[in-house]
Amino acid sequence: MTLADVLLLAFGLLALGAALAVVTTRRIVRAGLWLAVAFAGIAGAALVLTAEFLAWVLVLVYVGAIVVLLLFATMLTKAPTDASDDLDRARWPGMVAAGGIGLGLGVVVTAAFGWIRVDPAGRDGGAAAMGEAVFADWVLPFEVLSLLLLAALVGAVVVSTRAK
Repeated sequence: MTLADVLLLAFGLLALGAALAVVTTRRIVRAGLWLAVAFAGIAGAALVLTAEFLAWVLVLVYVGAIVVLLLFATMLTKAPTDASDDLDRARWPGMVAAGGIGLGLGVVVTAAFGWIRVDPAGRDGGAAAMGEAVFADWVLPFEVLSLLLLAALVGAVVVSTRAK
């Protein structure tokens, strides 16, 4: 095992552990914080795989925008953040479904790609090619997503300031 393999395994275990904490915690704020840790683990794995642009997009867009928006909207709307006993359900069906889906995805990805090694120096998917694709071919969906996030933030402010 090389150092890259060890780091990839460590970041993968970090992301997996944080993702399990997201779905098992009973408090929404802690789930949001664990989600940020899961995204950071995935970004670390992307750095090991020499996908720097993907890693920074994960950190800036997902951790910096989505998770912060989730936490901001939760706190701004004054939603209850404590654990609730009336919302508890049996956990075993969800665990069985999640385990089956995870195992199925692992089998599909392994069957599709195998255990091949990729030469990162010979790839043509760097930041320049990705930026050209985003701002040339995908500019409209990019802007629509920006408007959707803005509408969610405005909606959270309206809901939180509504007179009762």
